[in-house]
Amino acid sequence: MGHKEKSKDRKDKRLQEISLLRTIPYADHQRWWSKETIAVVTGGNRGIGFEISRQLADHGVTVILTSRDASVGVESIKVLQEGGLQDVACHQLDILDPSSINEFCDWLKENYGGLDILINNAGVNFNFGSNNSVENASLVIETNYFGTKRMIEAMIPLMKPSSAGGRIVNVSSRLGRLNGKRNRLENEELREKLSNVETLTEELIDEMVGTFLKQVEDGSWESGGWPPTFTDYSMSKLAVNAYTRFMANKLSERPDGEKIFINSYCPGWVKTALTGYAGSVSVEDGADSGVWLSLLPDQAITGKFFAERREINF
Repeated sequence: MGHKEKSKDRKDKRLQEISLLRTIPYADHQRWWSKETIAVVTGGNRGIGFEISRQLADHGVTVILTSRDASVGVESIKVLQEGGLQDVACHQLDILDPSSINEFCDWLKENYGGLDILINNAGVNFNFGSNNSVENASLVIETNYFGTKRMIEAMIPLMKPSSAGGRIVNVSSRLGRLNGKRNRLENEELREKLSNVETLTEELIDEMVGTFLKQVEDGSWESGGWPPTFTDYSMSKLAVNAYTRFMANKLSERPDGEKIFINSYCPGWVKTALTGYAGSVSVEDGADSGVWLSLLPDQAITGKFFAERREINF
């Protein structure tokens, strides 16, 4: 058996383990949440976001599913309600539009008093198969990175104080790993700067994506040393992963009772519209680590990157 076959075999076994773990209910002493616990899931009307919403609601959390198209969101919660999950709601939200985010914040505060869990799932991808076009790079970066960042900045003031701590989970990708063997930045100096959490800044991350987009605009991006596979998507997720670590460091200064823990995870190559339904992982397995991270009973974990319920290197 070759390396690829062994790797696939290990992953398949791990996914089987996870499917089994999902059938084991949380014990009463593990359940820090109740139906008063509010979870917001962006892009929750389909795919991984919808499945995260379903699993969280199934665990007894009140879920607010957001959708860019309000009518699609309404249809999505009807499906959940018909499945017996009543503590679900939806609201229109476009993470590209600051006014839409502000309106959502006002509605959330007025109707729910805030939130406990934020799942940043909304994202876009325009490359499938062997394609590597950067035609939509600006939109990909703006949505996947800056949209996620806007949501985090807007939601942090609305996070409810609690002994369990607020939870932020960013749906990301292994394609955005800083130190992966393949598909990584060639610029060692930049890699080192991004690797040092103590000196990592938001400005550095913004500058990196800005440089990439400038090179896309002037046509020099192929010689820029950027990740070679799905370059624009990989760059957007690299930025999300770096921002996750930056925010974890920043939020660690909050006092007990006001802690917020933030992590990112790779759902795998899931069979959804984002992959052109060419993925190899079910939406149930793809959503699992996000739900697991949201509900960890002893959440002192922050600034980490996960896949299949295991921490992996950024």
